Amino acid sequence: MISLAIAAVVVVGIMVGVEFAVAVFVNPMLARLPLESSMAARSDGARILGRVMPVWYSLSLVLMLASAVFSWGQPAGLPALLSAILLAVSVVMSILFLVPINSRSAGWTPESAPSDWREQINRWDRLHYVRVAIIIAAFALATVALALVG
Repeated sequence: MISLAIAAVVVVGIMVGVEFAVAVFVNPMLARLPLESSMAARSDGARILGRVMPVWYSLSLVLMLASAVFSWGQPAGLPALLSAILLAVSVVMSILFLVPINSRSAGWTPESAPSDWREQINRWDRLHYVRVAIIIAAFALATVALALVG
């Protein structure tokens, strides 16, 4: 049980770190680049992270669900379950709102981007901030669950 809880905290924690860095550091830096460079970097990021993050989110959710199941009836059970629920919310939110924008932006160039591209990017960024807050809360609950297992 403790190995599972540690694995869950490590996987969720690293994911949170990546998503936090994208929200707070990477995207603001990219926004300050010249238009062509900014759009190329965001498109490349959308393609790369668009392949990696679904696996990472899924693995995080599976590990937290497993932690919740195996610790149910113990003090760690409730925080593990709440963490899994928040991760599930982040997955649903991603699929419904963020992935469609990400999929469109992955192929944008200054010549091919729609006229409202900046509004779409700003919407993605705002939604991403909400998602980051959700997964930070999930990480905190995963950490509490780990502390209660040990």
